[in-house]
Order: sequence, then C-alpha cells, then structure tokens
Amino acid sequence: MSVTRETQVIAKMKQKQIADLISRGRRLDGRSLTDHREIKVESGVIEKAEGSASVSLGDTKILAGVKIEIGEPFPDTPDEGVLTVNAELVPLASATFELGPPDENAIELARVVDRGLRESKAIDLKKLCINPGKKVFVTFVDIYVLDHDGNLVDASAIAALASLMNAKMPSYEIKAGEIELKPEYTKLPLQNYPFTVTMAKIGDKLVVDPSIEEEQVMDAQITVTTDKNGNICAMQKSGLEAFSIGNVLDAVEMALEKAKQIRTILGV
Repeated sequence: MSVTRETQVIAKMKQKQIADLISRGRRLDGRSLTDHREIKVESGVIEKAEGSASVSLGDTKILAGVKIEIGEPFPDTPDEGVLTVNAELVPLASATFELGPPDENAIELARVVDRGLRESKAIDLKKLCINPGKKVFVTFVDIYVLDHDGNLVDASAIAALASLMNAKMPSYEIKAGEIELKPEYTKLPLQNYPFTVTMAKIGDKLVVDPSIEEEQVMDAQITVTTDKNGNICAMQKSGLEAFSIGNVLDAVEMALEKAKQIRTILGV
C-alpha cells in the first residue's frame, strides 16, 4: 500500500469516526455539540497599529489590526466614513494556503466579517466624516490567519471586533480649509457589537464551532451574526446540503445563546 493510499484510508476512517460520534451527540475532542473551544483574546498586540487583537479559538489563531487614514467618502454616502475589511490566509497557517493574491476563501472570509460589522452598524460612520463629500476617516481592518484548525469565521470576527474596540483615531481641526491632525487620540466611535457563531451540519446534527476535522466531513455550514440586542444582522450558508426551516431556527437559537458567552469574554 502506498503512503498516499494509506493516508487516504486513515483519513476516511477518522472521518467515519467523527461522523459516528456526532450522530451519538459526542465529539472527537470531548466537547458537546454546542460547545465552543476555549476562546482567548489579547488586545493591543501591535504597537504601531491604531488598534489590534490576537484571538485563539482552540488551536485556530488570528491576528487583526486596524489602520485609520484620511480618504474620500463613497459618492452615495458623502457624510459617512469608510470601513474596509481584508483577510490574508498566511501560508504558514495551513498546507492548503498558498502565496499570492487573496483567493476566493480569503475574499469570502473578509466579506462575512465585513457584513456583520456593516449590517450591525458597529461603527458610527457619520462620526468619521471630516468634510462631507470630500474627506473622511477610512478604517481598514486587516485579518491574518496564523494557524488554521477550523472555524476561521468566528475567530476572525472576534479578532476584528476586539481590534476595533481597542482602536483609537486622531483628533483634528480644520484651519484655513486644511485638515490638521492633533497629537491627541479618541476612541473609535463604536455603537454596536456583532457576535458571529458558526455551526456545521453533519448528518442531522448541528455542531457549534467545528474543528478542521469536522469541517472536512460536514455537509454544510451556517453562520449567524447577531448584535448586542439579539437582533439577527447577517447570515451566511455554505456547502452543498440544504438546511430545513427547523435547522435554521435551531441555529439562530444556538447563536443567540453562544453570543452571550462571547459578549462576556469581550466585556461588552
């Protein structure tokens, strides 16, 4: 038997073991179906960034940094600042990540995190306006996946929110039509806090915070983002299998419950 063939057989045996355990309400790492792995958050880890945070979700590790610059508003929102989220899958984090421009996985990750922040109106973008139609503050959130052990969405969303909570923006005044930045800083004007919870569907079970092994055997995945008041502000579904209405309702209920734990960890 070749190494490749042997590896494939071992992988299939492990996948079957995972699926069998989940069908009985158990998981390979000992968690219940509704348990997150341990979440650790450290803020202010990049000295030169306006805001930053590192997050560990089990062995998945994410670094997020915030940079705030002066730029131009979008034509359809002349009195609002701009929020931009980018994600980079660092090749050292996984054998499946490659050098080069962001692939579809990195783009999707950034969009899911961006949607939760944007639809919850996490930042009061009007307070980032300097001169309507001309100059605003642009907030860049850059996400770096440092170690991939499953559920990049939740880890990245927590890191992005924690980095924004840690962020500061420069004070300014306008003199003779020119923008003059001051040495003083103020907190970024946050007004809401989106909490993202991802669940994998394996057989007829929903599994919170899937590990990388569970993602390899899942039929589909759903991410539910709720705000500080428990309102749903975003949902994302991926994978080939469908979710029944009952599945979706169960996912929303679980997301609301798990969001309370994330809120406690972030202290909001």
